[in-house]
Amino acid sequence: MNDLGPARAALSFDRDGSNVSRETLRRMAQFADLFDAWSKRINLVASSTGDDFWTRHVADSAQLLRLKPDARHWADLGSGGGFPGMVIAILLSETEGAHVDLIESNRKKAAFLQTVRAACAPCASVHPARIEDAVLRLEAPQVVTARALAPLDDLLSLVTPWLAAGTTCLFHKGRGYADEVADSRAHWHFDLIVHESVAAPDSVILEISDVRRAPNSH
Repeated sequence: MNDLGPARAALSFDRDGSNVSRETLRRMAQFADLFDAWSKRINLVASSTGDDFWTRHVADSAQLLRLKPDARHWADLGSGGGFPGMVIAILLSETEGAHVDLIESNRKKAAFLQTVRAACAPCASVHPARIEDAVLRLEAPQVVTARALAPLDDLLSLVTPWLAAGTTCLFHKGRGYADEVADSRAHWHFDLIVHESVAAPDSVILEISDVRRAPNSH
């Protein structure tokens, strides 16, 4: 865990890596160690991407903070191996007032997230619950995230209780995102900004705000 080089490189894709504190780099390296250890016991991410921890997962997650640098309350749906929610929580660990809710229904993955939270992500809270239930009892965040979880139409339905509060959605999507957007437009009106991923050339980030149900939509 003493080598902080990989963490520094992964967090320097869109800013000066020297701006990331040594303590944050240490926390991220500790996360990497825990991820590696737990991955030998449970499947935290798709096997085809497990070897790309720093580039495919950490850098891809960290870029979300560039899009909403002033947001302090985040929520991550289906956090799984901690992407993007745990990465965001670690990066915000020294930010006053920051809080990240990680929602994960799989008990083994939730246990992993709890272990990481206790070790290196003090501003995170892990909720071992179904998303539908957690959304009803948690305070609406400023930003909600999801990565490789569900079609866009389903994601918007899941976070409906938060939409009236003005929550902004940042959803990772693959190159087929246009079809998902078109399908969602039948049920929702929303403002959309498509951000090219700076870490994964085959994906984008959909920034969705001002979400309203379309008339006569159920």
